[in-house]
Amino acid sequence: METHATLAQLLAGEPLSAPQAEVLFESLLTGGLDDAQIGALLALIQARGPVPDELVGAATAMRRHVTRVPIEPNDGQVLIDTCGTGGAPKVFNVSTVAAIVAAAAAGAPEQPGILVAKHGNRSRSGRGSAEVLERLGVNVHASPEVQAECLRRAGVCFCFAIHHHPAMRYAAGPRKSLGFRTIFNLLGPLTNPAGARRQLIGVYDLTLVEVMARALAALGAERAIVAHGMDGLDELTTCAESVLVHVVDGSLQREHVRPPDLGIAPATHGQLAVQSLDEAADVAKAVLDGESGPHRDITLLNVAAALLVAGTVSRLGDGIEKARLGIDSGRARRVLEHLREVSHLS
Repeated sequence: METHATLAQLLAGEPLSAPQAEVLFESLLTGGLDDAQIGALLALIQARGPVPDELVGAATAMRRHVTRVPIEPNDGQVLIDTCGTGGAPKVFNVSTVAAIVAAAAAGAPEQPGILVAKHGNRSRSGRGSAEVLERLGVNVHASPEVQAECLRRAGVCFCFAIHHHPAMRYAAGPRKSLGFRTIFNLLGPLTNPAGARRQLIGVYDLTLVEVMARALAALGAERAIVAHGMDGLDELTTCAESVLVHVVDGSLQREHVRPPDLGIAPATHGQLAVQSLDEAADVAKAVLDGESGPHRDITLLNVAAALLVAGTVSRLGDGIEKARLGIDSGRARRVLEHLREVSHLS
């Protein structure tokens, strides 16, 4: 009866409190809801748009069921993630390439200063982070223990969502049947398997920037940036202005970022787009090898934000310079080589 009452509350347009959402999503993740109830829950929240308390409660429940990566950063190291929500116009895999470059910019693979636990999945386009990394030779099915070793030796690992969220099997059918974005697109970035409390999260909708930021603050994030490109990208974009909300020890601060103010040439979606998995992998390799142009520029901007979240720099401009050095020194290419090698350990 409690589930029926909570669904009726959503139907009446009343949002859930964090405890209500936690109870309801705990029931979902343990097989306590049937497909009709799951579909109703997801559709009712999506029709209105989730509130921070609903994200906090649902993420709290999800975090209890995550298959964790066993890693503890050494003194002087910080753990971050660059996972976005997806659901935006498709360009190349910015956040995936940025994860590798961010590790390199902070000293990896020789002396990793930040550990990037890149949470990700496959994409309906066939060019998601999992597909591209696999095409680059990375074992995306590595065990959590091997992922931890990737963090230690390469400064970055890939946490393939399908292997870390087994309880999501209960929602798989309804999500596929619904065919539209749901609250789970937002919950993925809030449930990093390595427990990262510093995050760069790109969101597909401007209205979600502050919602996600407030949820992160309530969930205890040490530092985070939630970003949306005003051209529709779930990244910091070089095609338009980006809106950022910084989360620092529970407080929120809004910022607008224009590429020309940082010495970055404006780009177009056409310059950033890729049409196939092979092209996406080729672009990633070109950026890591130091090729200049729009793909490199948007990578540098997003790496700068990741370094800001990590506390490695205090300004985006300084982060861009560190990102350039991470690539041009050859470290970014070596990070990929180490990640590829270590991910295949058994």
